[in-house]
Amino acid sequence: MHGPATKWKEDRTSGFKSRIGIRMFIVYSVVYAGFILINVVNPKLMATDIGSLNLAIIYGVGLIVFALLLALVYNHWSSRAEERDSNDSKKEEQQDGEVKL
Repeated sequence: MHGPATKWKEDRTSGFKSRIGIRMFIVYSVVYAGFILINVVNPKLMATDIGSLNLAIIYGVGLIVFALLLALVYNHWSSRAEERDSNDSKKEEQQDGEVKL
């Protein structure tokens, strides 16, 4: 039978990734709730022209761009956390006298 193609190690950064993911979700939810609240309380405000576009289009596109930015920030922070974990693992291996490549 075939086993995994690569050796998987324990992800010691999963707690950090979960915390930042949940915080980013809360921030996005608050911004999105603002969009919904404006539409429910004062829908005419969304028709306000800002330049050649109205507020609804700007806010809606802004939500999409904001979500993409949050995804990029999450990816960056997660990658850095994994690099730190990888470097810490290498230091531990070197201290134990085992250097694995």
